[in-house]
Amino acid sequence: MFEELLSGIALSLTKRSLPYMIIGGQAVLLYGEPRLTRDIDLTLGADTDRLEDLLDAVRELGLEPLPEDIESFVRETMVLPTLDENSGIRVDFIFSFTPYETQAIRRARKVAILGQEVNFACPEDLIIHKIFAGRPRDLEDVRIVVKKNPGMDISYINRWLKQFDESSEGKDFLMTFEDILSECAGG
Repeated sequence: MFEELLSGIALSLTKRSLPYMIIGGQAVLLYGEPRLTRDIDLTLGADTDRLEDLLDAVRELGLEPLPEDIESFVRETMVLPTLDENSGIRVDFIFSFTPYETQAIRRARKVAILGQEVNFACPEDLIIHKIFAGRPRDLEDVRIVVKKNPGMDISYINRWLKQFDESSEGKDFLMTFEDILSECAGG
């Protein structure tokens, strides 16, 4: 189910030159351990001016956009949530074109799924996304990915989290990550 959808998404986005990477639970499955996930989250390296291209891909994939007023919703949230009605899998396309996201998409790892290369966020960028989201499930995912992926570029993670701390009031992304690192080293 997931494999067919991931492979199809990769093919459809690549055909339209829409840069992307898989983040969220599907990437945790790749770098961490099995867990229940009923969705696919993707970051697109594109602004919302590429919405029509994305909608072409969504139609080709047979996905159903969830918002009634798609353009307004996407402009407001930078997300196009869709549903594969056959499987019940939700697919969220997240528009982002920041320097960080552009670099993260370039660093994505290509994983062959059903003969198609699918771009997954590398472990470092997955951790950054999960720290930024900050929900308890996300922080548990960070712990798992840290434990299962020794040799990651910790300085890369630290550098970006420090930049995010400097640009967001009252956030302690770097400290959260350092606490998790310390916890994992002791456990």
